[in-house]
Amino acid sequence: MFQRLMGLSLLLLLSACGADSAPASSAPAGQTDVAEHASPVAQDAVPVAGTDYFELPQGTPYAPLDGQVEVAEVFGYTCNHCANFEPLLVAWKATLPSGVRFTPVPAALGGYWVTFAQAFYAAEQFGIREQSHQPMFDALHVQHSLGPNSSPEQIAAFYVQYGVDPKAFIKAMQGAAVAAQINRSRQFAVRSRIQGTPSLIIDGKYLVTADARGYEQMLRTAGYLVAQQRAALN
Repeated sequence: MFQRLMGLSLLLLLSACGADSAPASSAPAGQTDVAEHASPVAQDAVPVAGTDYFELPQGTPYAPLDGQVEVAEVFGYTCNHCANFEPLLVAWKATLPSGVRFTPVPAALGGYWVTFAQAFYAAEQFGIREQSHQPMFDALHVQHSLGPNSSPEQIAAFYVQYGVDPKAFIKAMQGAAVAAQINRSRQFAVRSRIQGTPSLIIDGKYLVTADARGYEQMLRTAGYLVAQQRAALN
């Protein structure tokens, strides 16, 4: 239920040379997507630093905005754990109070991680990111019309259904604006000490992962930290 990224800093360095990462669909030995194997935690238990979440002394928000609490998700389209987490995340986002901003941040670790991160930011440029987000997960993990090693041309063809010109989409994927966003997402992943996907970062201060405790506990912990941050702003 949590795609661990071994040697993240090394992967980030190698990505500049186009090195590929391990397939996102391969979970570490002994790891599973089945939520009932997560460690049981009482729903009213107060989350514990170092166990349920980790403090980030040098962390900063991805996109700071005065007066709002940021929840950033570091994810990968090719990550099957992220695909399984997405429906729960969508329902949880709908419960967030005003003054809380949710920001998805694609992990750009090298190889196809970068390619799909480029697609995410290109879709954002064309104003079709939100409507294409879940369908991209479905294309990779349900319909299998796309694969991790899909070419930019194949990925652009997916976005044609949203009214974009495929050549223009590829140009955007490979353009300077998207390259700058990719670099920004990498820097955010490093200072947030990301070790796997999906991960939630609250206001750049706290890192929350599913790991052995499961998605539901991950979201309960994130909700607790959001409430703490909102209270600190008032």
